[in-house]
Amino acid sequence: MSKEFDELEEKEGLEETETEDTIKEGKEDTESKDNDYEDVCFMCRRPEHIAGKMFQLPNHICICNDCMHKTMDTVSQYDYQGMLNYPGMMMTADEFNKIQEQFPNISFMNLSDLHGHGGIPNKQKLKKKKTAEDGKKELPAIDIKKIPVPHKIKAQLDDYVVGQEQAKKIISVAVYNHYKRVATNTMDEIEIEKSNILMIGPTGCGKTYLVKTLAKLLDVPLAIADATSLTEAGYIGDDIESVLSKLLAAAGNDTEKAERGIVFIDEIDKIAKKKNTNSRDVSGESVQQGMLKLLEGAEVEVPVGANSKNAMVPLTTINTRNILFICGGAFPDLDEIIKQRLSKQTGIGFNADLKDRYDKEKNILKKVTVEDIKKFGMIPEFVGRLPIICTMEGLGKDMLVNILKEPKNAILKQYQKLLELDEVQLLFDDEALEAIAEKAIERDTGARALRAIIEEFMLDIMYEIPKDENIGTVTITREYIEGKGGPRIEIRSKAKSSSAAD
Repeated sequence: MSKEFDELEEKEGLEETETEDTIKEGKEDTESKDNDYEDVCFMCRRPEHIAGKMFQLPNHICICNDCMHKTMDTVSQYDYQGMLNYPGMMMTADEFNKIQEQFPNISFMNLSDLHGHGGIPNKQKLKKKKTAEDGKKELPAIDIKKIPVPHKIKAQLDDYVVGQEQAKKIISVAVYNHYKRVATNTMDEIEIEKSNILMIGPTGCGKTYLVKTLAKLLDVPLAIADATSLTEAGYIGDDIESVLSKLLAAAGNDTEKAERGIVFIDEIDKIAKKKNTNSRDVSGESVQQGMLKLLEGAEVEVPVGANSKNAMVPLTTINTRNILFICGGAFPDLDEIIKQRLSKQTGIGFNADLKDRYDKEKNILKKVTVEDIKKFGMIPEFVGRLPIICTMEGLGKDMLVNILKEPKNAILKQYQKLLELDEVQLLFDDEALEAIAEKAIERDTGARALRAIIEEFMLDIMYEIPKDENIGTVTITREYIEGKGGPRIEIRSKAKSSSAAD
């Protein structure tokens, strides 16, 4: 029995040591994660590299030297009869209890109550910069040899985005040149200027999708912001700096990494100047003026972990000199402005251009000039900071058919995969694809219309197929899409159905 007890004690001892080791490892992991970030003052919200060494208080609360001295000065001014002396430090617990009995309505503030978990969360802290003192040699920011060349970037984009060859070329070259510029900074004392991009194209042509795909392919922080929520500083809405705070969050609050990122601002046409108005344009021209310093390159104060500046959010400074800005918008009615300009050049005679010559031209946006964009409502200073104008083609019938079946994550492939899980093969006739494309052109919402149309006619199929285990193949026909018939359904062979049942 004594031997058994000894063995049990040994086992318990081993288990206790194992649990202690796991607890220690967990503590070390959390400490290492916390050590990656700078401390932020609980009072003034300044990070450690600005405010200096912090005083560590209970509940992970840090206070900078300035705030601590100000607090002490304030307390000493109003410390009548020693009421606010700290218990256990300048008076005994009995004396402290007596004061509480004399003044029952006075309560002492607990700093940890000001924040849910005590301290400041990591999303509002900045990552520490690596120095030579850490014993690690700093690696170069970007290695030129590792930057993918333009044709490789375009080849990867081709797998996901159909058509838009010119736009893909422009973006591939711009991104490649941008990171060469960031990696070298200067070349033979010649400073290379930044090339921001303005993307113009009708709705549903793939502007946002192109940039999202680019973000997947490149290992760089990328932020996608919406210009419609931006307002002038001092008004309700997001400040212009919130665009950079999203980039900082994408970079894991690492300032150096964020300063090499890409920002895509969507719906940029919505901040155009309002015509024939006497009221203050706080969400239009004022936003364009506020964004000038961001686009050109300046040091901007950015809130960490929040969209707007306020007293309870720490701020950091980001230099936008090496950040590539891509602005995209549908620019409705811009084609009418281009047609008006081109129709002025028409004349009378055998070889003269007719006024209605450009009415039926689909890709008239290719003829856009800076003057047309200014007339639309963008101020000259804003357009001047976007030197590369990239126009996207309107989607025709053939391009819509290719979008349905060619990309890696094409809509048809998604539905085929869903039905494969039910052991059913889904097929589409070529005429059916053409019918879907024709319906999408009628809706005039670009590639977004394809999904809406497919959802409509796939609803009944997805509902009915799981009822019958004998269905093997479903073929979508033109008649079914036009509402004149049904899909072709083939029953699976008996051998397959019996094996499936087994």
